[in-house]
Amino acid sequence: QLQLVESGGGLVQPGGSLRLSCRTSMGSLEWYAIGWFRQAPGKERELIICNDQYNTGSVKGRFTLSRDDAKNTAYMQMSRLQPEDTAVYCCAGRMRSGNSCYVNSMDYWGEGNLVTVSS
Repeated sequence: QLQLVESGGGLVQPGGSLRLSCRTSMGSLEWYAIGWFRQAPGKERELIICNDQYNTGSVKGRFTLSRDDAKNTAYMQMSRLQPEDTAVYCCAGRMRSGNSCYVNSMDYWGEGNLVTVSS
């Protein structure tokens, strides 16, 4: 059964960088869509990137995606982090037909990584 294992969260100062990883338990990244979500304190979960499409304008130019199929891992590099980026970040995979990243369309979820941006 597919599992997503995340790592890379932590505490960072404003302007700093972190890279989140999302590793699958499968031999390859066999999914129709990969979404990256975050949920800030007191707010609902927000889709920030779906595949290569940015859903949240504030992360454009700061958050970039990559993947290493040999390691079965997707990455999200976060740069120039700001306090408003503080949230629990989570990757999710869609295994059924379709390329959207609606929350209810995602089949597997990572456990989440807390990113705290604070001086």
